[in-house]
Amino acid sequence: MSSMLESLETYIKLAVDVERGILVGGGKLHSDCEAVLLDNGSVQENVWGADWLPYTREVTFESLINIRPRQNNFSMEIADSNLRERIVPIVTNLLESIDYE
Repeated sequence: MSSMLESLETYIKLAVDVERGILVGGGKLHSDCEAVLLDNGSVQENVWGADWLPYTREVTFESLINIRPRQNNFSMEIADSNLRERIVPIVTNLLESIDYE
């Protein structure tokens, strides 16, 4: 799993499908991860960009794929706190226990 850190070394770019409870991580761009989910049955409206900082166990919510005026998200940061609250447990449940050393 440490291969997800190869691109950026200190954090992992993610695309998270909030309906399916799955994610893809480790691409150089969030859109790389998003493409994998979309190719495997996810619907774009449910896929959001985030980052996982494994050494501090934090999730951040800034990504170009999050700019979605049609979904009332006008910036790279996910504005909806309820949506962020849905993303955090998906990320932590799937990535928190991984040894990144």
